[in-house]
Formats: sequence, structure tokens, C-alpha cells
Amino acid sequence: MVDLTLFAAHAHRAAACVDIPLICDADTGYGNAVNVKHTVREFEAAGVAAIHLEDQVAPKRCGHLPGSRPVVPLAEHAGKIEAAVAARRDPDFIIIARTDAATGLGLDEAIRRGQAYRKAGADVVFVELKNSPTILEDLKRVTTESGAPCLVNIDGGGKLGELTVPEIEALGFRIAIFPGLARNAAGFAIQEALGTLKRDGNTKAVRERMLTMKEYNEILGLGAVEDWEKRYMQNRQ
Repeated sequence: MVDLTLFAAHAHRAAACVDIPLICDADTGYGNAVNVKHTVREFEAAGVAAIHLEDQVAPKRCGHLPGSRPVVPLAEHAGKIEAAVAARRDPDFIIIARTDAATGLGLDEAIRRGQAYRKAGADVVFVELKNSPTILEDLKRVTTESGAPCLVNIDGGGKLGELTVPEIEALGFRIAIFPGLARNAAGFAIQEALGTLKRDGNTKAVRERMLTMKEYNEILGLGAVEDWEKRYMQNRQ
């Protein structure tokens, strides 16, 4: 239900808050190869460093939901990757090609698609995999056979979620994303704090694990705003 306009607007705000490269999920590119051109331009303008485009059938399903996800023909998504590469204005803007074919069509097909997307110009290949008893062997196959720098999605569960960064590097991955980490941690903390308030009538039991107003303002950079005010607004009235 999230469209390009909403996502690009959020991406702009996120990119403005950090000094490190920001990777954004651009879903299926929000349409065909013409839409992909517009998608790349919008994310570039938002200050994003990289996007990943997936080969799911629209409307897409989250990769963490159970069951397989239908994918478009290989040639169709390869064309989208070519369009994305041609559309970018900044040569340092990274195009990550994602495939969700493994759950429905098998790992061999997913790797074949990754290879094709690399040939189409993708800078990085992202093969979405589910946790399974063979997940570590599957991940090694992805990095060994894809013929490209590879990205892995760490969702926090099973063997995959237990891997340390050195272990992820040892498997051959160049990028690891932890997309649910901040959201899930924040959601847990909010539930706990509000539950405590409902139960106790105050937040004393969780106060030590909450930001103080001073800490909150420091994170927001309020001091810099006040310094700016003092520098440019005093005695101006």
C-alpha cells in the first residue's frame, strides 16, 4: 500500500538525518521500466545512496511473510535493472537487484536470476532466502555463484539471525542489512512502557531504560538550533 511518493518522501527525511550511505527498498520499482526510471530519479533526488529492486509480481509481499512469492519473468526484471542503470545520473548511485525466486522456484533459479541481473548491470545481487536447515550452505552458494558483490537480509530469527558480522563476511557477503532491528526494538520498548503505565499508573519501573528529556534533545540536535538562534536572531527585533 506504500507508493513511490510516500516512500521517497520518507527516504528524503531519513537521508537528511544521517551522514552515512542510506540503502532504500524500492520494491518492484512501482511499475514497469518507465516507472523504474522515475523511481531511480526520485530516490537520487532524495539523497539516497542505493536502492534494491525486486522481481516479485505486484502487489508485492514482504519477504518475511510465510509462503512463496510469485515472480515476474526473468527477462522482464532484467529489463528493469537495465532501465535503472540507464536512468541514474550519479555513477556512484548503487543498483541492487533482488530476487524472491528461491522460495517458489528453488535456489538454482534464484542464482540464475542473480547472474542475469548482474549481467544487466546491477552493482549488487540480493537473493532473498528463508531460514532453513541448509541456510548457511545456501548463502555460501549465493556468494560463490552469483558473480557479483552480494547482500544478505538478516531478519533476526533462526541460524541467520545468530550470525555475527565476521561470520557474515566469512560467507562472502559485502553488505548485510538489518531492516527490522530499530523498528522491532522501538516497538517492544513502546509496548513495555505503555504497559507499565497502565499497570502501575506511572513509569517508574522503566524510567532507567528511557531517554531523559536532556538526552532526547541532544539526539535531536536542539543545542545547535539554539546556537543558531543566538548567532542570527538576537537583537534583531
